[in-house]
Amino acid sequence: MPIYFDNAATSPLRKEVIESINEVLLETYGNPSSNHSFGRKAKTLIENSRKIISSLLNASPQEIIFTSGGTESDNMLLRSAVEDLNVKTIISTKIEHHAILHSLDYLEKKNVSIVYLPVDKNGEFKYHDLENALSFDDSKKLVSLMHVNNEIGNMIDLEYISKICKSRGALLHTDAVQSIGHFKIDLTKIEVDFLSAAAHKFHGPKGVGFSFVRKNSGLNPFIFGGSQERGLRAGTESVHNIVGMSKALELAYKNLEEESKYIRGLKEYAISKINEFLPESHFNGNCDKDDKSAYNLINVNLPVSTEKKDLLDFQLDLKGIACSKGSACQSGSTKASHVLDLVVPNELKNRPSLRFSFSSFNKKDEIDFLIETIREFI
Repeated sequence: MPIYFDNAATSPLRKEVIESINEVLLETYGNPSSNHSFGRKAKTLIENSRKIISSLLNASPQEIIFTSGGTESDNMLLRSAVEDLNVKTIISTKIEHHAILHSLDYLEKKNVSIVYLPVDKNGEFKYHDLENALSFDDSKKLVSLMHVNNEIGNMIDLEYISKICKSRGALLHTDAVQSIGHFKIDLTKIEVDFLSAAAHKFHGPKGVGFSFVRKNSGLNPFIFGGSQERGLRAGTESVHNIVGMSKALELAYKNLEEESKYIRGLKEYAISKINEFLPESHFNGNCDKDDKSAYNLINVNLPVSTEKKDLLDFQLDLKGIACSKGSACQSGSTKASHVLDLVVPNELKNRPSLRFSFSSFNKKDEIDFLIETIREFI
């Protein structure tokens, strides 16, 4: 039986989302920038979607800018902060998504000072290190930190960090790709200036996401050639994907209490079974600590011999089990995960680590089959 435990890479679309996308594709094919009725109908769908998303996050519609996904949003916001807002120093960590890290590499070559907060063996940074970095000099600063780490599931206290940044006059960006649709986010309490999200992480379509840009931010156009998205991102909007995204986010928050409880139960069950039947396993980061990690993800270093470790994911795939060695964005790369390199103990680095991420579509008997398959392989 096919078993999908890679929801942090991408998630299956809900039936209602597919229906909403198909309806738009069939009935609303006008260009949203056209003035005739076909165009106005498409434009109305986009603006209604913007209102739905903003209301779910307690933001203003004008603060939601549609993009192609999290990677574009991360790139757009970091580079625009430097080019438009005179940011001279960016503070981050080395366990961020590559969309952040590679953007920082680029900006460093443009004479932007990049400060990486040290992380401990669990992938955590200390608040006093952040405060010290913010107080180091008088340069204009931007802090960029993931809300939920995509590989090990560590979750930061974004509301508290936003207050630290606010008190020191620094801007704050968060890659919330793994948390939007999975946790309640109130942007009147969490005082981030910029936020990135992607629809396919909360059972929406691929190729669409959004940036939250707090009003009066001062950002200039990132893509030129049209007046779409408040003039910040030119290009004809992907109407069906935007509608699908808003439907997916609406359903995610409508079902959040029930589904998060169910998924947390799956994660707890997986942890208990791993501890019972694979006791020499090691949980990476804080993924086994409920109060410090996302409820839908575990990353496990497994007791597999050096001779067999390269065959483990192949064996799981043969059994129909989908999971990830690191983030899916790195698939095809032979390099070790930059996140796991920092958090896996040295004595365990010769063993394989796998990420299992769950959704409401998963069941406990799938976890039983996973454990049985790994035990047989070992």
